Amino acid sequence: MTASSDLQAPQLAGADVLRSLFRRQASTVAVVTARGQRPVGFTATSLTSVSAEPPLLSFGVGTTSSSWPVLATARWLGVHLLGEHQRELAATFARSGADRFAPPTRWRTGPEGVPLLDGVLAWAVCEVEARIPAGDHRVVIARVHAGDPTGAGRPLLYHQGRFNALRD
Repeated sequence: MTASSDLQAPQLAGADVLRSLFRRQASTVAVVTARGQRPVGFTATSLTSVSAEPPLLSFGVGTTSSSWPVLATARWLGVHLLGEHQRELAATFARSGADRFAPPTRWRTGPEGVPLLDGVLAWAVCEVEARIPAGDHRVVIARVHAGDPTGAGRPLLYHQGRFNALRD
């Protein structure tokens, strides 16, 4: 028996295959925030480091997201890495129609007026450099201007459609 005989017949590529593929990838859970008439934010599992010099990161955001109208024009963003103790916060920012900044969410206004979440593992204030169309999403590239990577705890992960913690 050869290794290739163990493979299943491939499925035609499409949204379901893509979702199934990336459910198998463990991702860092982040929340992206921006200032509008009211603050906006959403849970992102697509956060990626792009460049160290200059310090750039990227994430994807759906154009149907309730946060998109503000993010489409915002110059400054907050990016927050969540800890394993923040599953409820991640769920709140992922839930459609939720008042994400109402209690029990703890936050403050940071540099450039960006909403900053309290108790996260790390946060950054970033200036948007580009918004690149990508299907029903936009890939946002942003330059890190300020941040604090000193929060305590372990990261919250997203895997198989659920928020998870690292195991020892």
